[in-house]
Amino acid sequence: MTKNIAVLVGSLRNGSFTKQIANNFVKLLPEGFEPTFVEIGNLPLYNQDFDDEGNVPAEYTEFRATMEKMDAVMFFTPEYNRSVPAVLKNALDVGSRPYGASVWDKMPAVIVSASTGAISGFGANHHLRQSLVFLNMPVVQQPEAYLGGVTDMLNDNGQVTNEGTLGFFQSIVDAFVDLVNRY
Repeated sequence: MTKNIAVLVGSLRNGSFTKQIANNFVKLLPEGFEPTFVEIGNLPLYNQDFDDEGNVPAEYTEFRATMEKMDAVMFFTPEYNRSVPAVLKNALDVGSRPYGASVWDKMPAVIVSASTGAISGFGANHHLRQSLVFLNMPVVQQPEAYLGGVTDMLNDNGQVTNEGTLGFFQSIVDAFVDLVNRY
């Protein structure tokens, strides 16, 4: 049975290091795990009036419908000002509403934070984790996935070639796959 895996990337920049890291991770998923990069940059900022007044933007409806088809989600986030990018938080908010119809409930997840610096997106990773606890999402606990110095991990083609690094990535993917298979 195929598992549909949403891949949400919190960086919209062309050439995003975070998206390059995500591309390396999805290649490590086993057969039967089908990744889909889900667009979040087109979502209007969440406004409850849209839901309350029945004037829901088409982008909300499409995003929610896409996420309803997913079995699990992989979050890849850079760190902006010691937190998650607004686009990623907005996607969480859009998917969590209307009240009682959250697409996130009981959806297994993994969080990978990526940074060019040494702090490795620690703040973003933990801020995102706080939201996922509230949204009732089981999240991979170990190994923790804080990736610092990503520019040194990636070659000119956006590939990770260091065997030790790939082994670490695989251990994260394996923990995610185990979590997904339990749900």
